[in-house]
Amino acid sequence: MTKIWQLGIAMVVLALGIAYGFGATAFPGETGYAGISARFFPGLISGFLIIVGGLLLWQALTGGFRNFTDKLVNAVADYRGGLWVSAGILLHALLITRIGFVLAATLLFVCAARGFGSTRWWRDAIFGFLLVLPVFWLFTMVLDVSLPQLASGWI
Repeated sequence: MTKIWQLGIAMVVLALGIAYGFGATAFPGETGYAGISARFFPGLISGFLIIVGGLLLWQALTGGFRNFTDKLVNAVADYRGGLWVSAGILLHALLITRIGFVLAATLLFVCAARGFGSTRWWRDAIFGFLLVLPVFWLFTMVLDVSLPQLASGWI
């Protein structure tokens, strides 16, 4: 018996893949950095989503998702973790130009860690900062990618 919510999930993943595929055609086709077109990665991701969506659709139509128990569907969801991660992403987007990439990404790390159950926000802030700082240096100094710095430019 086909479950309507499984069909819905499959159709959403398939539709996302198709939509991303159409969106990828808007990028220029000429080769860019390292001989790769700007369409390559969006096309790769859209192709992956189309394949996964097709496989999910096939499973939904032929007996339901494999290795899936209905216990997971009936479980009570705790949305607080998702809210913390979502809040971190939104704060990052809102603050990156005001407080710079390093501090905004550190805040995102703290919110994501909280979303996954951490209660030690000072420790998360220190580890997040130590993780983000080399990434910032790699992108700005080695790859020459422009990322928002702090207003004072101390990093």
